[in-house]
Amino acid sequence: MSILLINGPNLNLLGTREISMYGNTSLDELEKMLSSMAKEHNINLICFQSNAEHEIINKIHDARNNDVKSIIINPAAFTHTSIAIRDALSGVGIPFYEVHISDIKSREDFRKFSYFSDIAQKVFCGMGLDGYKHALHEAIKLDI
Repeated sequence: MSILLINGPNLNLLGTREISMYGNTSLDELEKMLSSMAKEHNINLICFQSNAEHEIINKIHDARNNDVKSIIINPAAFTHTSIAIRDALSGVGIPFYEVHISDIKSREDFRKFSYFSDIAQKVFCGMGLDGYKHALHEAIKLDI
């Protein structure tokens, strides 16, 4: 059984970008930590990051054929712009969890709206990297 973790644009810069907001843990370190947590439950965590919308959409589409039971996604800036990613998530019918490191509701006005929150199983927002851990726990509970 697999869970797909998708990180959107600029999250490849974790650990070096706006450290006061996003922390100093790299994406690679985050993925290793979450993969270790998943393995404890005999779950394969497929980690994917892209700055390109179409690559994220293709990965979501491919999830249907890869025994993916749930998706954890931090759409990053695509949160506020991508109806196409929303449609892909709706189209595959795989339950998903939305994660945001920062609290998007307390940031700039253009960041307060999410195209995903109303169709997500659950949203983890403003919890730092712990939001990913909570989302993974929820996905594991759903998949067991």
